[in-house]
Amino acid sequence: MTDTDGHTDTEAPKILDLPIGLDATGMRREFDSLGDVEVPADRYWGAQTQHSLEHFNIGHDRMPKEVYHAYGYVKKAAAVVNTAAGRLPAWKGELIERVCDEVISGKLDADFPLYVWQTGSGTQSNMNVNEVISNRCIQLVGGTLGSQEPVHPNDHVNMGQSSNDTFPTAMHIAAYTMATGTTIPALKRLRDAIDANSKKWAGVVKIGRTHLEDATPLTVGQEWSGYAGALDDAIEEVEHATAGLLKVAMGGTAVGTGLNAPPGFGEQVAAQIAQMTGAPFVTAPNKFTAQGTLDRMMRAHAGLKAAAVTSFKIANDLRWLGSGPRTGIGELIFPANEPGSSIMPGKINPTQAEAMLMVAIQVIASDVAVTIGGAEGNFELNAFRPILISNYLHSALILADMCDHLRRFMIEGTQLNEAKLKENIDRSVMMVTALSPVIGYDKSAAISYYAIDHDLTLKQAALAKGVSEELFDKVVIPINLTRPGSADIPSTPQAPKGS
Repeated sequence: MTDTDGHTDTEAPKILDLPIGLDATGMRREFDSLGDVEVPADRYWGAQTQHSLEHFNIGHDRMPKEVYHAYGYVKKAAAVVNTAAGRLPAWKGELIERVCDEVISGKLDADFPLYVWQTGSGTQSNMNVNEVISNRCIQLVGGTLGSQEPVHPNDHVNMGQSSNDTFPTAMHIAAYTMATGTTIPALKRLRDAIDANSKKWAGVVKIGRTHLEDATPLTVGQEWSGYAGALDDAIEEVEHATAGLLKVAMGGTAVGTGLNAPPGFGEQVAAQIAQMTGAPFVTAPNKFTAQGTLDRMMRAHAGLKAAAVTSFKIANDLRWLGSGPRTGIGELIFPANEPGSSIMPGKINPTQAEAMLMVAIQVIASDVAVTIGGAEGNFELNAFRPILISNYLHSALILADMCDHLRRFMIEGTQLNEAKLKENIDRSVMMVTALSPVIGYDKSAAISYYAIDHDLTLKQAALAKGVSEELFDKVVIPINLTRPGSADIPSTPQAPKGS
């Protein structure tokens, strides 16, 4: 077979050392199965990309670049496998691989302009990649862009593939890469910063709160250990859900049967992707599941949502604990990162916590879209892929960024208002709980009500109700109440002197 430039399929043309970019103006003729299309002459994309730009220029939401970088791995892996099997001449395979490296590195990002809102299979983005790789290859051999020779977008770049198996494969690669390289590390850094504060404040006693009301004491370190533990659980869930993305749809082609793909193609391409990315991707054992559903992607986003819920609780607690400085809870003092008001001088707000709440709300809201998209789709294809991968990558990125910001600009600089903590201890009445096993619940409750009604400290009320000072001081020791069993509590009840 000979192309329009006189090269045979096996004859290797001279590969030119040309930088990325087209020094051209005006429009260039491209074509697809529907006919001729005019495209910008300074762009590598072809007819199908141009159709999509014209028919789906909806809003400002572009397909995330991470999807195209992941597609670079898919196309490169397929080229390696097809070349090794002799289905592609070595020079074509190597040329496609070279351009795929440019795709992976982001050097061709300007040529991936499509919107999220497109065909639900991702076909237009797949063809965008195929066309760009094809035309860049043609440029590198001195050919005519738009001729589709000697490297054809479908016959060569897309050999043995379908949008229906490559797009979900690229989705999984992009999502797994983002989660393991960005999101999970950020969650761990936040967890470690919180844990460091927990250890630092292990011996600082404070009053606990349940139902927004005063409760028994604990240490600040114990309270923060709860936050660290919650993040441990969230990270474990994200890691587990993310691991599900390692099974990819590659090899199923149109409907999961593998039509037009050689035997073992999916396994071989997945193995190449694993080698290239360093992640243990494998082809899914059931391609009908992998292409007819997006369940693994949906579960992966659910892991992000769970982490967002945990982050929301932590950030919300912190902003309340730092409320004040004079009329709020005021136990925490946050870094003064920026002025908090355009009208009230000196005001400082818990802005990082507020931003975390907004990010968490967005991730939780995105999970609704992901869930509905995951539940949709019909028969052998879930045709809601773009909305899932767009939402996943957005959630994974903003959650990661927010974890790092909360850590750097709030957690690491937070200080304790120890005077306020001590005042709360001194005025707390719920430490009467320690007296309950000694004098009984009813008498303890009476002391509590008496202290509240007469605005007394717990000790003043207890002494007024007949508890000896010796007994009170022996039983009601705040730090001991944070470590049950450490207090020297009498083994038999001792009745108070009075009623």
